[in-house]
Amino acid sequence: MSDCVFCKIVSKEIPASIVYEDDVALAFKDLEPQAPVHVLIVPKKHIKSLTDTTPEDKETISHIMVDVIPELAKEFKIVDNGFRTVINTGVEGGQTVAHLHFHLIGGRSMQWPPG
Repeated sequence: MSDCVFCKIVSKEIPASIVYEDDVALAFKDLEPQAPVHVLIVPKKHIKSLTDTTPEDKETISHIMVDVIPELAKEFKIVDNGFRTVINTGVEGGQTVAHLHFHLIGGRSMQWPPG
């Protein structure tokens, strides 16, 4: 989508601190980190939210959850102490960019409820 900030990061129209990239996903540091490690992982295909996925998107989402996030957690050395993975969906869920994205947050103790 031409007006989507994450699509513009994926297409390299907007610079970002990219920490991972493959054929279907891109990960970059959050501009307003909530912890020492705060990375956003996005599918390269524009998907508005978790509720807008298609059966074809399952492989991409699974790859991000099962392969990419654990790899990044190891790379940032947050596996042993733990980390949080978040998907905000919709306005009341805290989604501020209408492009499905996963937050990988760690490097400090997390509290519950989150806010």
